[in-house]
Amino acid sequence: MESHRLDSTRDALAHNVRWLRALRRLSQSKLAAEAGLTQGQVSAIELSKANPTMDSIERIGRVLGVEVDALFAKPERGKL
Repeated sequence: MESHRLDSTRDALAHNVRWLRALRRLSQSKLAAEAGLTQGQVSAIELSKANPTMDSIERIGRVLGVEVDALFAKPERGKL
């Protein structure tokens, strides 16, 4: 059963990358290409199955137009 709770830092990162990517109407492939990653790496990040490097996280933030700390922010319940 999939948990929708954002209890961990990895879950917050996954949620925020997925949400921001959708907000900017980017496919996983497009985000991956612009961040120098593979589509599989982006998918694993969005599914909380990856432990990305800080370099990867910084590149994702750059493509999504946000600071790294925004990628780790736990959204308020009901807000995102």
